[in-house]
Amino acid sequence: MNREELISKLKVIVKPYIQDEEAFNNLTEDTDFIYDLKINSANLVDVVLDVEDEFDIEIDNDSMEKMLSVKAAMEIIEAKLA
Repeated sequence: MNREELISKLKVIVKPYIQDEEAFNNLTEDTDFIYDLKINSANLVDVVLDVEDEFDIEIDNDSMEKMLSVKAAMEIIEAKLA
């Protein structure tokens, strides 16, 4: 899976939880889930659970705490799939 496909899948996952449509439309690897998309911490847990389901991976607590941006999420997903 290439980076564009991964970003596309992440966009589908985070879409229900975003509060800032403009930031979502301009989503890049540098997009922060909390500051840019305004996803609250409770919904961030939902994002992590959805990522686990989508990619059939398990994300441990350490990785979960680091998963605050699109880039961090991509790195964690890629590491778990490797």
